[in-house]
Amino acid sequence: MRTRRETPARSPRVGLFGLLGSGNLGNDGSMQAVLDYLKAAQPHATVSCLCKGYQTVREYHGLATTPLNWYDSTGVRVRRLPVVLVKVLGKVFDAVRTLVFVAGQDVVIVPGMGILEATLPLRPWQDPYALFLLCLAGRLTRTPVALVSVGASAPSNPVTRALIVGAARLAGYRSFRDELSRDAMRGMGVDTSADEVYPDLAFALPIPPEYLSDDPVIGLGVMAYYGGDEDRARSEQIHHGYVTKMQEFVRWLLDNGRHVRLFTGDRVDELVVAEILADVRAQRPEVSSHVITEPVRTLPDLMTQMSTVDIVVATRYHNVVSALRLAKPTIAVGYSAKNEAIMQDMGQAGFCQQVGTLDVALLQEQLLELERDTERVRATLRARNLANRDRLDHQFAVLTERLFPGERSSPRRASRGHLRVTD
Repeated sequence: MRTRRETPARSPRVGLFGLLGSGNLGNDGSMQAVLDYLKAAQPHATVSCLCKGYQTVREYHGLATTPLNWYDSTGVRVRRLPVVLVKVLGKVFDAVRTLVFVAGQDVVIVPGMGILEATLPLRPWQDPYALFLLCLAGRLTRTPVALVSVGASAPSNPVTRALIVGAARLAGYRSFRDELSRDAMRGMGVDTSADEVYPDLAFALPIPPEYLSDDPVIGLGVMAYYGGDEDRARSEQIHHGYVTKMQEFVRWLLDNGRHVRLFTGDRVDELVVAEILADVRAQRPEVSSHVITEPVRTLPDLMTQMSTVDIVVATRYHNVVSALRLAKPTIAVGYSAKNEAIMQDMGQAGFCQQVGTLDVALLQEQLLELERDTERVRATLRARNLANRDRLDHQFAVLTERLFPGERSSPRRASRGHLRVTD
């Protein structure tokens, strides 16, 4: 892959792109992994971000940011025009703004995420359109756009599908976080013969020390789940069924002497936490203090909280990934095939369920089995984690070779650096 410069500047300009800073811990954790890589391999890089949560990223990371959508930052103040017209104008402005952002970079990196997925409710003019604009701008300006350890799936909406396929074909570098994602893109006609599969970027994040209490603590990662695109008509029914089963499971845990720590993966999940807490206070007031919940802002924060539990049961993909990264015996209550794929990759295929057919009695049996076999499971997960870290180190070396030719610093060997950010 060629960049616009035969010999890149000593201080490369690196752009990051995605639904970053908008409350999804998995997306932000992927960004953190890439920032850590850049700090080690390109310590003098000037980093900026085209993202959804531009204010959060600016405040938390000190990066220069550009709002992903013009309407979200400016259009709502245009009150003399119909909202629909303003949104349409915003999509036109977004094309220009994306082109300007990309033209100002030497490289643009899309850090992980399910950016090529459509497993949850998604409109074509949202993320798929934004990603297509990014990759098209990269091709027009000859700026490499790298899709790094991303997730992918085949959407049913033909417009969404066309945008995702177009973006993937225009990207200068692609790698996938599982075979399932690469197969999905191949099935949509994208030539993936040169694309590698690497672990999710969260496996590059450092792990915190473990602090276990004398009482058994079960971590429960919940999600504001309403089904997929095809389930919009019955989304409330799906949500209610999921929450009711989670409440039943928590009551069983408390009745059988376990403490519970609730986790979220996105700000919207806090509603489910509130519903579970309300049920416990009404149904089991005498042990309500055995249910712990604390606010969490980042994926490393989530991992710190997870370090205090014995077993994790989780729905959100990056709750599952975080638990596996910590070598915690894990049960995945997944909403898509990616949850099963990561569990299979980590040697835990027998501890999965689909959220749509969740069987609470089976969930209880799976938990008891993990409690009996904890040490063997943890040994398996530790070995898989070492292999994942090696694979990601390899990918980071490839990225340095492909995106920053002439630079040979290794993430493992580089001295402590500092990312220079723009004002």
